[in-house]
Amino acid sequence: MRNEGLGSWPARRARKTPHRTALIHGETATDYGTLHARTTRLAHALRARGVRRGDRIAYLGPNHPSYLETLFAAGTLGAVFVPLNIRLAGPEIAYQLADSGARALVYGPSYAGLVAGLPGSTDVRVYLEVGAEYETAVAEASGEPIDEPVGPDDTCIIMYTSGTTGRPKGAMLTHSNLTWNAVNVLVDTDLIADERALVSAPLFHTAGLNMLTLPVLLKGGACVLVEAFDPDATFDLIERHRITFMFGVPTMFDQVARHPRWPEADLSSLRILTCGGSPVPTPLIAKYQERGLTFLQGYGMTEASPGTLFLDAEHAVSKAGSAGVPHFFSDVRVVRPDLTPADVGETGEVVVRGPHVMPGYWGLPEETAASFADGWFRSGDAAQVDEDGYVHIVDRIKDMIISGGENVYPAEIEDQLLAHPDIVECAVIGVPDDKWGEVPRAVVVPREGAALDPDEVLASLAGRLAKYKIPKSVVLADELPRTASGKLLKSRVRTRYGNP
Repeated sequence: MRNEGLGSWPARRARKTPHRTALIHGETATDYGTLHARTTRLAHALRARGVRRGDRIAYLGPNHPSYLETLFAAGTLGAVFVPLNIRLAGPEIAYQLADSGARALVYGPSYAGLVAGLPGSTDVRVYLEVGAEYETAVAEASGEPIDEPVGPDDTCIIMYTSGTTGRPKGAMLTHSNLTWNAVNVLVDTDLIADERALVSAPLFHTAGLNMLTLPVLLKGGACVLVEAFDPDATFDLIERHRITFMFGVPTMFDQVARHPRWPEADLSSLRILTCGGSPVPTPLIAKYQERGLTFLQGYGMTEASPGTLFLDAEHAVSKAGSAGVPHFFSDVRVVRPDLTPADVGETGEVVVRGPHVMPGYWGLPEETAASFADGWFRSGDAAQVDEDGYVHIVDRIKDMIISGGENVYPAEIEDQLLAHPDIVECAVIGVPDDKWGEVPRAVVVPREGAALDPDEVLASLAGRLAKYKIPKSVVLADELPRTASGKLLKSRVRTRYGNP
């Protein structure tokens, strides 16, 4: 086998455990032998339609077995997979297709209307709709092995960052990047072959795919694919499939914990809960600990495939609120602007190096060069290291507020605000102030039915934060603006609520 990349995974798994379940979607279960056969046939079908080595194959649709079949088929051909965010608007989809130069597009039937409006704006020449057309293409294609040489340093995926600043950039992740990230997860999360993972986080997001699905498939476990997250359905799925492993962003876990079924639900099968995407509020960690659930959190970025820091079960309580220490095959530093290591407790920038870090951004050599310093990827995130070497993410460096010469990090204030029983979401921004230059303002989303008093909110922070950190004003909002992958858009919060 000359394929050293992800495209060979179904074949390698099928020769070990062909009859074990790989994927469950609705009432359909797919074993590893079938996954390998379908992936091979899909690769032949795409090749017959003119897709060649190095071509980009995009996918637009919710979590579905065809998503992973397309990913592995692309890897079989030596092509490059481009996952598209289904929450994006048509022009944003068209931009990513054009920017990546995608030649083929596999898409879910509910996106047929959007796709129909694309021709002429992109280089896509091959369209394949999931459903009858897709199944016919797979059934009619050859099942013969494809012997395409694929090396570990070949690009496997172009994954677009969520674009909180400017246009999204395509992070080029190699087969090696994704494999080493999966190995890091296996080492640090203690996955077993009987794992049953609930994949309700979107596969187009780096965490749902790379921190959950691929490591489980590498280990030979089963992934239950759910097209959209729903807290009520989550309880049913956990009980029905005896789910052992879940990943979510904090808002997903928060919705589960706030649900009326939470106190009585049977969660006894759950072994591993991992959370990422944004700092995990301390009150949320406590809610899960009350149910006897070890709540693990990590920190990562698309450009690092994404796992960078991880807080293991042994230290989940004693170091709660920390993002942990580097994954086994990761190197992480917190540095000053001159790249010298920051002292214990000193705020600096997180930089990362390792075999899981991307070689660069697609078609953006200048941005790539600016993102690396002496071989280290610059995250743009501010952090502090404690005396035990545990890293505490403070905030995005650009979100820092300087008030009266003091550095104020919004995430610290937001964590305290989320402890308020009537606050569901919040964002802290800096607003101009004649005396201090800039002061914090809290934009909060009240719990449904709650009558939130801004003065009471501010009073609740007294004694828990330094006076200069306590916001000078509170604004009530119905919702906060987020990217399509769920990240808070601080720039839009500032635009909307940042006037003096």
